[in-house]
Amino acid sequence: MNKWTLGTKKWLGITSLSAVLVLGACSSGGGGSSSASGSGSSLGDQVSHKITGIDPGAGIMTAAQKAIDDYGLSDWTLLESSGSAMTATLDKAIRKKDPIVITGWTPHWMFSKYDLKYLEDPKKSFGEAEEIHTIARKGLKADQPTAYQFLDNFAWTEKEMGEMMVAIEDGTDAQKAAADFAEAHPDRIEEWTKGITPASGGTLTLALVNWDSEVASTNLAKYILEEKLGYDVKLLEVEAGPMWLGVAQGDADASLAAWLPLTHADYWAKYQDKVEDLGANMTGVKTGLVVPAYVEANSIEDLVDGK
Repeated sequence: MNKWTLGTKKWLGITSLSAVLVLGACSSGGGGSSSASGSGSSLGDQVSHKITGIDPGAGIMTAAQKAIDDYGLSDWTLLESSGSAMTATLDKAIRKKDPIVITGWTPHWMFSKYDLKYLEDPKKSFGEAEEIHTIARKGLKADQPTAYQFLDNFAWTEKEMGEMMVAIEDGTDAQKAAADFAEAHPDRIEEWTKGITPASGGTLTLALVNWDSEVASTNLAKYILEEKLGYDVKLLEVEAGPMWLGVAQGDADASLAAWLPLTHADYWAKYQDKVEDLGANMTGVKTGLVVPAYVEANSIEDLVDGK
């Protein structure tokens, strides 16, 4: 299993989305929105040199600020938001066919719903492809070997996760979506549980962040652990820092939501000696700056005014 050795990244200043929106409303004359191609103005001018981000503690925000520095985008501002607020802003812009630049990642349901594209990143500010890992508290293998073996076995594809994410986004309850997935893919359930003796009761706590990908994977794991392996599973939904701390302290038994090597680099550096890394449950994960396909920019370099 891969063990990442990464230094702590320096957090750089990020302006609050709400504060910027208030200031923008106060200074605006209430004019209409600009189109994707604008009228000869740069993309930066069209979006007021703003990148719509997510939670300030997320590693993708650190990487986005690094991109601002790497590409000389000193006149751009990275806005704090949340995953849901970011996608709501994206939806509003796409409905009006306005340009917008966001922090994005796959797997995410928005890539199924909208025609989006990553901006090329020749300077590799966002690094290479990431993986989503499963981490467990120290001692889980000895205490709960059934759960440990399943969690060690569990790995799925972006396409499979996408089935659940889209169902949940369309209004299906997460546990119903998990049951539907299990019914549609019995071979995968068999693969993950083959040779594992069910437990005779017991309670497990799985920690997760409220990201669509993690809601899907953690609810599927909960369903299998309860319906196939004899556990009662509690879900602990927290921010990324408390998620890692919870597993490190033993308040949570495991998490299927550790993004490595970039997004959760700071937490890995802090807690790597206090958790067990069970390896990737999904590979080929990507993060970066994302725009609607109708936006003419193709690279982060295109955000530089005058390009």
